[in-house]
Amino acid sequence: MNKKLVNFIVKKYLKFDKKNPFISISAILAFIGVAIGVMVLMISMAIMNGTAKEFESKLFTMNYPLSIYPKFSNSVNEELLKDLEKEYPKLKFSPYLSSQVIIQNGDNMNGGMIFGVDSKKESQINSIYEKAVKGLNLSKYDIIVGDGIRENLFLSPGEKVTLYFTSLNPTGLSMMPKLKRFTYENSFKSGLHAYDKAYMYTTIEALQTLTKKGKGNFDGIHVYSDNAMKDIVPLKEFLRDYGAGVIGWWQQNGNFFAAMQMEKKALFIVLMLIILVASLNIISSLLMTVMSRRKEIALLLSMGASYKEIKQIFLKLGTIIGFSGIVVGVLLGFSGMWILDTFEIISLPADVYGTSKLPLDLSSMDFISIIIGASIIVLLSSYYPAKKATNIDVIDVLRNE
Repeated sequence: MNKKLVNFIVKKYLKFDKKNPFISISAILAFIGVAIGVMVLMISMAIMNGTAKEFESKLFTMNYPLSIYPKFSNSVNEELLKDLEKEYPKLKFSPYLSSQVIIQNGDNMNGGMIFGVDSKKESQINSIYEKAVKGLNLSKYDIIVGDGIRENLFLSPGEKVTLYFTSLNPTGLSMMPKLKRFTYENSFKSGLHAYDKAYMYTTIEALQTLTKKGKGNFDGIHVYSDNAMKDIVPLKEFLRDYGAGVIGWWQQNGNFFAAMQMEKKALFIVLMLIILVASLNIISSLLMTVMSRRKEIALLLSMGASYKEIKQIFLKLGTIIGFSGIVVGVLLGFSGMWILDTFEIISLPADVYGTSKLPLDLSSMDFISIIIGASIIVLLSSYYPAKKATNIDVIDVLRNE
């Protein structure tokens, strides 16, 4: 195959055609369409990934990667905790007790969930809690609440609040809800409004006393792991002998993340159609080039050019237009992500999305998928016109034109 001839003809056809400007305009539109399609896909996938990871990090903080729960009464206890810490030194464990409560300050009340935790152990696996208790020396009946509760009840550090528990105390002929005065010390802000308006923390000793849970018995153990999906397997086997089970964050929030994955796939397919539509311009541009250059193609064939060389000319012409669009689209995509990440062009309500900054994170797998998908569309779009160019009847064209 004569590569010099192919390259010479391709360079000629890439120049703006003044006699048939619509052909060149169609090629330019195809180039722009592919570039915009790739750019939009990259930014959209980065936003989807960033949003998923942002929510995942928030859920990790408040829901924890793994949670150990009792299958039988008192099966999660101090003995199990010590055995776990000995068997899995790389994991971090934080035992807890929990109860539904109503918190009252003056005439204002707020329902929520209170957790009794070991302050030192909880700080190792919960960065939000660690920040809230930093510099504090918590007493038995001190309490840390979400920022939403603090705002609703107008709390100040050192102020006394009353907590009403769901368990009842018999008082003569009637039953009264169990209540206890706590001292408000500080508040935390997780970035998720639902947690900030409902979660409270106190010492594990306080809830052991109030819920009459035996010392050394827990409602569960929160576990921090860098690879929760891998660590859950040996933990399940280990806990079987103790009458306890373990559940992962993806099982507790499976529907939410499954919906986000489905939305991501649907968005990928829809936005890939932008590139598909742009590729139609490549097809139309090349077909118009073939029709307007019929005489030149016939002359080339009559002078010894092979059908393979003619096919290669138009295939190369289409791929140059398409792949140039892909390269420019990649550059525009990374530029767009840098601009969105550097400058706060789009500001999000933090109480809804968990962050005020637009989260961006383009995974290597998504980037490769975009490039492969766009490349396949461009190659297929270039192939049909290139094949059509070889179907010219040389004698008939030269006779008539």
